[in-house]
Amino acid sequence: MTRLSEAETVYRAFLAAWNRQDAAAMAALVAEDGVVIGFDGSEMIGRAAVQDQLATVFEHHATGAYVAQVRGGESLSPDVVLLRAASGMVPHGQSELNPALSAIQSMVLKRDADTWRIALLQNTPAAWHGRPDDKAALAAELGALKPVQ
Repeated sequence: MTRLSEAETVYRAFLAAWNRQDAAAMAALVAEDGVVIGFDGSEMIGRAAVQDQLATVFEHHATGAYVAQVRGGESLSPDVVLLRAASGMVPHGQSELNPALSAIQSMVLKRDADTWRIALLQNTPAAWHGRPDDKAALAAELGALKPVQ
């Protein structure tokens, strides 16, 4: 298995854990000092903060389900990988993607012994200001996908 495919496995496991509302499983994939920057710009710094903040989110909100398309990535060193993806969200109780919730995601993973963990996950809203055709194309691409499991 290549480093990039291993990184994609971690990425998909992270999104699948969100879709199950499993904060502990999400946090387990994050490095002890890892950083997750949410769609709204909120920062979760450290594995414990990821678990605590996401557990609170899941306790108080019926969250949507992620769909995602890995766009590429590269090995930055034998122990560091960059993964790029586009993600979308199907709101809870609905069956279609909400394009306003689409994001471009970048994930940096680092290997700790034989385990890849998330060092940084950055979510950037895919607003595509002034580019409605690009926004529509992304919505069509993501809308054709099934939620990550």
